[in-house]
Amino acid sequence: MKKISLLLCLFFIFSCSNSLKDSSNLPGRLGNPEMSLKNDPRAIPAVTKVMSEYGLDALAPDPPISIEATQNEKVDYMTSLEPLYEDIFKSWYSELPEVEGLERFTKVIDGVDGNQIILYVHKPEGLESKVPGILHIHGGGMSILKAKNPNYVRWRDDLASTGLVVVGVEFRNVAGELGSYPFPAGLNDCSSALQWMFDNKEELDVSKIIVSGESGGGNLTLATTLKAKKDEKLFQIDGVYAQCPYISNEYHSSINYLPSLVENNGYFLNVKDMAVMASAYDGIESKNPLAWPLFATIEDLTGLPPHIISVNELDPLRDEGLLYYKNLLSAGVDAQSITINGTVHAGDMIFIKETPKIYKSSLMHINNFANSL
Repeated sequence: MKKISLLLCLFFIFSCSNSLKDSSNLPGRLGNPEMSLKNDPRAIPAVTKVMSEYGLDALAPDPPISIEATQNEKVDYMTSLEPLYEDIFKSWYSELPEVEGLERFTKVIDGVDGNQIILYVHKPEGLESKVPGILHIHGGGMSILKAKNPNYVRWRDDLASTGLVVVGVEFRNVAGELGSYPFPAGLNDCSSALQWMFDNKEELDVSKIIVSGESGGGNLTLATTLKAKKDEKLFQIDGVYAQCPYISNEYHSSINYLPSLVENNGYFLNVKDMAVMASAYDGIESKNPLAWPLFATIEDLTGLPPHIISVNELDPLRDEGLLYYKNLLSAGVDAQSITINGTVHAGDMIFIKETPKIYKSSLMHINNFANSL
């Protein structure tokens, strides 16, 4: 018996040792809680270098408030963040040559809530036939930033330069200059923009409509599609391309099925910050799939048009995007996913100078998807 006990003891020690050894080999902060972008070997050096100029290569700090704060406190906090992000993006997009060969104009439409919505239209000059159209929905956690910001203007310009008609929607945010409008205000604005784009396909020279957006815009991209199905308007959408979607509302819980929320926490995005934004959008415990598409059921997803879900390897949101993709497959939807290695949240879109090949590759992937439908 003593020999058996000793063997069991040795086996337990060996197993624990191997477990610890395996843990240290896990990626990011799963293997080393002290790791940040500046010392994560997966990160692209040119990107971490430019991020270091703003201290963004270190771990993003926790917010000064919690999800228990009042709605006004959350709105004030998020509003204070908007100019900081806008200044960073303005710097990163400065001194770029203008994109030529495009026609640009704005339209003001009435939304379903009786509000006015600005739409920014970018299209190639001299179109002789109809081309796919992109309804682009910008990022910012449904809380901050604007479609008129230079990074989003440039993205729409560059998408249009590939031969697409692009419409950007200036939807209402929870906070910032366009706040304070929680769910479903922004979603309603995106649905109104989709309706206008569908009604004006002929005038726009648009053959089909692809809804696309990143981060919070990725959320609204998927939610606009789910809402179109609910409203029996799914025929308006021919394809969906969501980038780094912010869709789980699991940012305040001790989750164990989305390991990237731990692995990459603090890499450009802080999960507690996302929890504050999420709670201000539709409440702490919301599982409404129109607010948080990851809660869509198989029935909700069945019959949706073709999807591509694009995620970034070093993004806390990576795994919720991949899980949504798997759920689409389970519902029988024609869906694909791509993971862009070495990049942070939306990193394939925002580092136009540092990683131009990655930036262009994402543009052309959207173009190829749109033209394949």
